[in-house]
Amino acid sequence: MAFERITVELDKMGGQACIRGLRIPVATVVAMVADGMTTEEIVRDLPDLEPEDVAEALHFAAAAVRERELPLRRPA
Repeated sequence: MAFERITVELDKMGGQACIRGLRIPVATVVAMVADGMTTEEIVRDLPDLEPEDVAEALHFAAAAVRERELPLRRPA
């Protein structure tokens, strides 16, 4: 999947994946969703964002997790 709204610039935000070149990391948006915020609430709190940015941030995070093995503990 190609990500049109996600940018990575080494000289901006330490090379973190951000939304459209803004200084809003994908991780921040994903954490807001994880905290129970709706897309409308996120866009209201971060007015530079559009609803499509939130959706693409979630797709990006899902793709990133699919790409690596997570250090999950196995049941004893």
